[in-house]
Amino acid sequence: MLDVTQQELALAAGVSRSHIAGIETGRVNPSIDLVWRIAVRLGIDVAIVGRPPIIMSRRNGQDLVHARCSGYVEARIHRLGWMVNREVEVAGDRALGWIDLLAFEPVSRTLVIIEIKTRLEDIGAVERQVAWYERHATNVARALGWRPTQIITWLILLASDEVERAVGIHREVLRRGFPGRASAMRQVILDPLSAVDRRSLAMVDPTSRRRDWLIPTRSDGRRSAPPYRDYGDAARRLAAK
Repeated sequence: MLDVTQQELALAAGVSRSHIAGIETGRVNPSIDLVWRIAVRLGIDVAIVGRPPIIMSRRNGQDLVHARCSGYVEARIHRLGWMVNREVEVAGDRALGWIDLLAFEPVSRTLVIIEIKTRLEDIGAVERQVAWYERHATNVARALGWRPTQIITWLILLASDEVERAVGIHREVLRRGFPGRASAMRQVILDPLSAVDRRSLAMVDPTSRRRDWLIPTRSDGRRSAPPYRDYGDAARRLAAK
């Protein structure tokens, strides 16, 4: 269209004609500098746009309460024969995040994505986050050498009055988004093939030594008061232990 021959373009760009021919046929991958020289000769505007990834979640290693909850859940599940990895990096769809816990039961080949929240402020964001994890979970698991045939997701919350109030406000949304509850989750740990719900929700107290460590919310019929008033109360008490 511009009436420029390969030889003329090669001379302007400072390369051989065969190099230009290789670029045209896709056999040669030009450097950015060469792309610029070619573009100048052809009168093409070239712009490089860098877009940072969307951060779906952040590492929580310095968050004492989150770290204690995560370590507590990991120990409880690992004790029953599950393989568990913490803070598993997930990258894809121009986004980056870390799954709090990824648990795998090798006999049933059940994979559980576990998201832990010490506060519950944006239900929509939580649902988008776990949906993104679910889309990439199979590839992430395979990178760990796991071959899951069943994938389920658990949302585990700090047992506090603050979180209970949020659960009460969003009761119906959570019931639709996370229909499974603590009793069913306990059963899945013992018998992974008993899983019925794809997503489930429960609470934890990271200092509890009870056998039934997955705690139902007040909306699900629990009558006893949560062990913590809010995040700050949990942070102070856990730091003192």
